[in-house]
Amino acid sequence: MASISFIIPAYNEERLLGRTLRALDHATRALHDEAEVIVVDDASTDRTAAIAHEHGARVVAAKCRQIAATRNAGAREATGEMFVFVDADTIVTEVTIRAAIAAIRGGAVGGGCAFRFDGRVPLYGRVLAAIVVPLYRTLRLASGCLLFCTREAFRAAGGWDETLFAAEEIAMSQGLRRQGRFVILRESVTTSGRKLRAYSGRESLGILLRLSLAGRKGVRRREGLGSWYGERRADPESDA
Repeated sequence: MASISFIIPAYNEERLLGRTLRALDHATRALHDEAEVIVVDDASTDRTAAIAHEHGARVVAAKCRQIAATRNAGAREATGEMFVFVDADTIVTEVTIRAAIAAIRGGAVGGGCAFRFDGRVPLYGRVLAAIVVPLYRTLRLASGCLLFCTREAFRAAGGWDETLFAAEEIAMSQGLRRQGRFVILRESVTTSGRKLRAYSGRESLGILLRLSLAGRKGVRRREGLGSWYGERRADPESDA
């Protein structure tokens, strides 16, 4: 039985999954805690599952095409007493993992951390990050790229809300906060800025505006969430 379960939802992530798994391997080698890495392959049509196997991860097959349900599928297979949900395009360091473990051992039920984008990020993306990171810290909300919690708190919170196709990290953060102390670490992870590069500022801000006007109804359906569930666009920085 592992002490820590890293749960990674993945759909057609052959380009970035390898670096995420290499970073996790490096981050966990120095830990005294036994860890397992679970990649939930959500109906990928590329080499996502093969890459996960090549890096020693346990692969769980799913056909959800919904991020909350995919994460829940991984949690059901996890054996750890601490869950760390990591996006397939996110680099986690040993320092951040140690800080998360220390927070749990210090009595927190869960938490998140700061994040930054990799590579060249357009101006609107830099402005957005400068607003979102401190806002999420103030509101004690974890970003979707990394959220950690105890198994007990996860179950008590009811897991990820499968009625949501986006903003599920907000609901999960709120659910965990009801169970006890929820912290946002000063340490950070690096996540891919590919969506910011692939979508124009007008497109991205348009999506955010429509969601803000629609409220919770806007994230209860896949329609209108093209940057999450639409055909993946080429990253101008790496896919050209």
